Amino acid sequence: MSSTAEEGIPVGTGHITCDLHSSTVVFSKLSSSYPLKLLSPRVAEHGVAIVYVMSYGGGLVGGDCMQLIVEVGKECKLLLLSQGSTKVFKTRAGNRASTRFRRSSPKPSPSLSSSLQAVTTQSMEVSIAPDSALFLLPDPVTCFRSASYTQVQTFHLAGSASIVLLDWITSGRKSMGEDWDFLRYYSVNEVFVEGRRVARDVLLLDNSFLDTQSVSSSNATSRAPLRTLKDRLAPYSCYAMLLLYGPQTHGVVTDLQAKYRTISIFKRAAPERFLWSLTPVDDGKGSVIRAAGVDTEDVKNWFKEVLRGLEAVVGIDEYRKVFI
Repeated sequence: MSSTAEEGIPVGTGHITCDLHSSTVVFSKLSSSYPLKLLSPRVAEHGVAIVYVMSYGGGLVGGDCMQLIVEVGKECKLLLLSQGSTKVFKTRAGNRASTRFRRSSPKPSPSLSSSLQAVTTQSMEVSIAPDSALFLLPDPVTCFRSASYTQVQTFHLAGSASIVLLDWITSGRKSMGEDWDFLRYYSVNEVFVEGRRVARDVLLLDNSFLDTQSVSSSNATSRAPLRTLKDRLAPYSCYAMLLLYGPQTHGVVTDLQAKYRTISIFKRAAPERFLWSLTPVDDGKGSVIRAAGVDTEDVKNWFKEVLRGLEAVVGIDEYRKVFI
C-alpha cells in the first residue's frame, strides 16, 4: 500500500519508515508519488519486510526525478527489491510531471530547468538503526539508446547495523541492437558508519562526447579516433558492484573469501565470460565485490548462488523473491 501525491506528497518522492513490534515489521510510513511506486507484500518470516521499488509505465523517461528516504528501525530486516530491470528511456524534450516544482518553490533558472528535463535522476537516503539490516538487491539498470541517468545513494549505519548493497548496469536492449549506446550513466554510493565514511563507489560511463565534440577538418587526421563505451567495455554486457558490511553479512563474506582464495591468475588467449574480484573495506569489516559478465544472466546467476547464505538471515521464501 502507498499514498499518493494528492495527500500532499511532493511529486517524485517516497518515504519508507519501519519498526519492529513484537516479531512483526510495521510500516509507520510507506508513501510515494508519481513516477515512484512502493508496494509491500505480506511475508511470513519474523522481523523481515519487503518493499518493491517501482515506477509507473515500466520505466523512467528523460527528466524524471525520484527521491526516496528509507528509515530502518532497530532489529528490522528490510529487503528493497524491484520487479524487472530499471529501464531508462532516451532523453526527450518537454516538461515532465515528475520535474515540475511545487508552487512554493522558487522558479528554477533556465539552465537548471533544461538540465533537469534532460537527465533522469534518482536519489536515496537511508538510515539503518542498531542491530538492523538493509538488503538492497534490485534488478539491474538498463539504459536505452540516448538515455542519461544519474543515481546518488547514501547510507548511514549504526555501529551494529548491516547492509548488502547491489548496484549493477546492463549494456541496453541487445535484442534491439543496443550495446552501450546510452549517453551517460553516473552512479554514486556512499556508506557511513556512526558518521564515518567507510566506502564511496563512483561509476561514470560517458558517451556524450560523441554528440557534442566536433573535430575540425584541419586537425582531424592528427587525432586518434575516439573510443566509444562499446569499444572500452567489450566483451562484457553487465557490470556490477556488491558491498557487504556488518555482522549479518559475515557468513556470506567468509564463503566469498574462501572462494576467492581458490582463484588462479594466468594469461589467457581470450577474455573469460565472467570475472569477479573481492576487496576488503574498513580493515576487513566489509567487502566490495566487482563482477562483469558477457551475459547479464551469468552475473545474476552467480550472485544468486554466492548470496544464498542470506537465506539463513532473511528466510528461504523471502530470498527466493530475489534474482527472479
